[in-house]
Amino acid sequence: MASPFVIVYGGSGALGSVAVRLFKQRMYQVINIDLFSNDSADHSIAVPSSLQTLSEQSAYIADKVSVILNDNKVDAIVCVAGGWQGGNAASKDFIGSADKSIKQSVNTSLIASSLAARHLSSNGLLVLAGAAPALKGTPGMIGYGMAKAAVHHLVTSLAMPGSGVDGRVVGILPVTLDTEENRSAMPAADFSSWTPLTTVVEKIYTWLTSPAECKSGKLYSITTENSVTKFE
Repeated sequence: MASPFVIVYGGSGALGSVAVRLFKQRMYQVINIDLFSNDSADHSIAVPSSLQTLSEQSAYIADKVSVILNDNKVDAIVCVAGGWQGGNAASKDFIGSADKSIKQSVNTSLIASSLAARHLSSNGLLVLAGAAPALKGTPGMIGYGMAKAAVHHLVTSLAMPGSGVDGRVVGILPVTLDTEENRSAMPAADFSSWTPLTTVVEKIYTWLTSPAECKSGKLYSITTENSVTKFE
């Protein structure tokens, strides 16, 4: 019997790479989608930079995924593509940073949702990445907060009847993830309040394999204090 499939969108980034590795260890066939390949994945779809529009990117990815799956379903689609962008309305690059946030977070989540409508198993899991700060106003990072708030809305909508997605849908809303990039940018920070990447991916795996452990449509805020992480 062939191993089940999992799609990781953003599987070449910090959190995504950990997801690819863990699901491989748990005997899943992993399809990575990103701007760059990840050789650890069974299949890696590198989206060409020449594809600028959402429609072009979606069509390219959909074709590649369909060929790989060959009518098989996927157990999970984990979309952790994205990136942080700061700036208020008076910032020089306000519009540019907002546009980048929308492309990184909203567009990728829309494509992941479209893939879920086509390929996710009836009890499968779709995970989209929001952000806890975007549950309220974000004056110092307006574009980023707006994009993440849109992802939150997408999670809520997809979990409702008539959305076109039959599986379970949840949002993960971290505050600060413990990545090498964040440590380099904030070397004096309290790392005990940052969430380890493995902790997030292990929780996603638990939700996938134990459906009763998660509620579809829920936005799970992820907080870490004194190295203890809670999903609430």
